Amino acid sequence: MTALEPGLTAAETHTVTEVDTALAVGSGDVPVLATPRLLAWMEAVTVAAVDDALADGDTTVGTRVEVDHVAASPLGALVEVRGELTSVDGRALRFSVVALGADGEPVGRATVTRAVVGRERFLARWAQAG
Repeated sequence: MTALEPGLTAAETHTVTEVDTALAVGSGDVPVLATPRLLAWMEAVTVAAVDDALADGDTTVGTRVEVDHVAASPLGALVEVRGELTSVDGRALRFSVVALGADGEPVGRATVTRAVVGRERFLARWAQAG
């Protein structure tokens, strides 16, 4: 296990497919990368960045996202998403995330905040609510 401290990173590369488009997810009517899908990829790298550093039984949940989707990515485009843990404040984790096209130009940027929670306690809480 690694210490849960700033500097932890993760990266993933995705190819834009039909299921990733604004048309497919209902966030628009054009066949380019949907902002909700870009956001999901961005959150995924934040989860991956800290996965090995969490205590047994802990997980993270998203609490806040600020995202700028600055360029379109057509079908077949490669998008690399990189996330870095930039601050730890108690259970609050803040990440800086960038998505880059194959040309190295930004597709999007985000600040993602996640909270560390005990998985079982979190799940039990919501099971009781249902």
